Formats: sequence, C-alpha cells, structure tokens
Amino acid sequence: MHISNIPVIAIDGPSASGKGTVAQRVATALGMHYLDSGALYRLLGLAAQRRGIALEAEDRLAELAGQVDIRFEGADIWLDGAQVGDELRTEEAGSAASKIAALPKVRAALLDKQRDFRRAPGLVADGRDMASVVFPDSVLKIFLTASAEARAERRFKQLKEKGMGANIAALLQDIQARDERDTQRSVAPLQQAQGASLLDTTPLNIEQAVQEVLSRYHALESK
Repeated sequence: MHISNIPVIAIDGPSASGKGTVAQRVATALGMHYLDSGALYRLLGLAAQRRGIALEAEDRLAELAGQVDIRFEGADIWLDGAQVGDELRTEEAGSAASKIAALPKVRAALLDKQRDFRRAPGLVADGRDMASVVFPDSVLKIFLTASAEARAERRFKQLKEKGMGANIAALLQDIQARDERDTQRSVAPLQQAQGASLLDTTPLNIEQAVQEVLSRYHALESK
C-alpha cells in the first residue's frame, strides 16, 4: 500500500483535553497504529534532562531528536531500549515538552520521526499540529477541546488516582499558561486546522467522545 493511501485520523487539541485517551481507544477499536506526538516531546525532554542538556539549547536538542530511539507498544513507551513509566506524565515533563516544542529546529527534527508512524492499516495520531503540519492529508481531522476548568479537574483526578499530589488551582494556572504558550508560538501554533471538525468534550465522558470520533470516521467511510 502506498504511504499516501494509508488513512490517518488526526486528533489535535489543548493540554489535558483527553485527546490521548480518546485517540488510543479509537486506534484500538479500528485496529490501527497510534502516535502520541506529545509523548515524543516529553521523551525528548526526559532524554535531555538525563544527558544534562538545557531546554533552551536548540541545536543540541535537535541533534538529540535525531538520535533517540522511541517505540510505542500498546500503552507501553520505550526510550533508548528502556521502558518509561509515570515520570512521563508529571507536570514537569509536560512543561518541559511545551518549552522544547516551541523550538523550530526541534519540531523539524521530529517531523520525519512522526511521519514514520504512518503504517498500514492506518494511524490515529494526537497532538497539537497533526492535522495542520504533520499529516495535512488526514482523512479525518478532529479538534478536541474542553473548558480549562474541566481539563484541570480531569488532570487533578488523573494525578490523584496515581497517588500523586495535586493542587487544582495550580493545575488550572498551568493549563492556562500552556494554552497561551501553545497558541502563541511562532511555529505550528495550536489551532483548529482547516477542514478539522470541532469536538467539545466538556459535557462528555471518554466513552462518548470515542464513539463520536468513531461515528464521524464511519460516516466518511460510507460516503
């Protein structure tokens, strides 16, 4: 199958909107591959911290992006041959990812790595610029969002369930700051891509959001 014939479902959206969980479940339901592009930036941040590379060192980070070995196997994530756990989901990792994602050379270095995930029978990719930059020919483009308050609440529950300490006011502040950074950056800012349909999950639970994406995909297939 030619690469351009391999279908991609692109799900973009702000931090903590639930797009990762939704994308993962949609991929499982359709038997497709899954790309968590945010995890790539988090992994790169983690690899940089382990090597003592500053998060502002654009050239060194871009070089590192070309060297690191990243694999997704179901819900498991591997970095340079070792499995990565909950350290990837901390607020620090998210903040580091948001900072390095604003660096043009780093984004360029990770572009090919992201496109390599496009394999038959298809790919569900989530991130900030999947529909606009990485896979502009996606068959389905979804911009998945929720109010900042709903997202802070979800993140709070998530962290509590993992036994991590959390403060809802601080989480809300962090989410708002990250939204601003992601939407204002000069390269590939977070935005609803042309041709993307909006899915506001504020009133929905995960199952409802997954069903909504699946029904939009099946509606396209039946055309």
